[in-house]
Amino acid sequence: MLARSKRMCVDDFERDAKQFIEPMMYRYYQGGADEEITLRDSREAFRRYRFRPLVLRDVSTRNLSTTVLGHRIAFPCCISPTALHKGAHPDGELATAKAAASRNVMMSLSCAANVLLEDIAEATPTGLIMMQLWIFKNRQISELLVRRAEKAGFKALMLTVDYIIHGMRRGEHEYNIRQKTRENSAYAKLECVNMNMIEKEVRSAKAAGDKLLWDYMSQADSSATWDDIKWVKRISSIPVVVKGILTGKMAREAAAAGVDGILVSAHGGRQLDSAIAPLDALPEVVKAVRGTGVEVYVDGGVRTGADILKALALGARAAFIGRPAIWGLACGGEDGVTEVLDILKDEFDLAMALAGCADVSCIQRSLVADKNCLSRL
Repeated sequence: MLARSKRMCVDDFERDAKQFIEPMMYRYYQGGADEEITLRDSREAFRRYRFRPLVLRDVSTRNLSTTVLGHRIAFPCCISPTALHKGAHPDGELATAKAAASRNVMMSLSCAANVLLEDIAEATPTGLIMMQLWIFKNRQISELLVRRAEKAGFKALMLTVDYIIHGMRRGEHEYNIRQKTRENSAYAKLECVNMNMIEKEVRSAKAAGDKLLWDYMSQADSSATWDDIKWVKRISSIPVVVKGILTGKMAREAAAAGVDGILVSAHGGRQLDSAIAPLDALPEVVKAVRGTGVEVYVDGGVRTGADILKALALGARAAFIGRPAIWGLACGGEDGVTEVLDILKDEFDLAMALAGCADVSCIQRSLVADKNCLSRL
């Protein structure tokens, strides 16, 4: 384990990251859609649950490990796809991937990464990596990404289904991020390098002034349906996880489409504002796919090891983090991300012990209760 900095929790990293990231990029990472109701509520959802701990259980030895899609990870925490890591640190996604591999957790690489997916794979030969995918208007882009991920040895596809058009993120417009008018900003110097695939289209996009290739890669198809998910399943030799499910009905449709996993997610509160907090949606999704073999995960608002324990008690197989990885990256590159993961693992270990759970398999729904319902117990 690394020698710890003076930062004791993930919130300390968020506090300090602001000094290492230029204001425009910080607002991009930190902000949500419209009034940021879902952004705030995703965090508050964890605070609405209280533990009902077991006592006099032998927790002298604890097993924190679990599996995701058959791959053993050190503890039930993975990294969600987040864009533009080089805006937080020059090493970008390479540092994040190395940290994830060193701590044996799974990472999802964003389509909007600033490092080639092949370079990530080469630098982390033992890493467990998913490749984010969208249903692009040009299906060839989607298929080329699938083929590259397969060839590079990625373990799964993370198919984002709640990004059909770009949400209204007021903070981004405040700093003119979308217009890319600040030529000297860190944002203007970034590039979504994995989208350099179809030469003619990329050349045309760059000629039109889209140096980042953001508009080019943001051409998700708003006419996509579950038939497109079935298409991805047919062409892929690796598992497919859909990200962005918030209801039992959508979970059942995902299972019927043949997906291998569901990430209950509200896109970090960056798409439809006032959408339900992922943690609140989690039990309904878990119930909807019970017995199908589809694994269920959750992201949005995870900041402590106790949060991870609450997520597992409500039925998640693992909890994913997004912004915490960015804050760690900004504060110390690979070492910063590693330290965030170490803190979360230590907190999870402590929470398990104090809750009377010696093994992840011991975590039951009865371990938590909504504080507003405690009087009825």
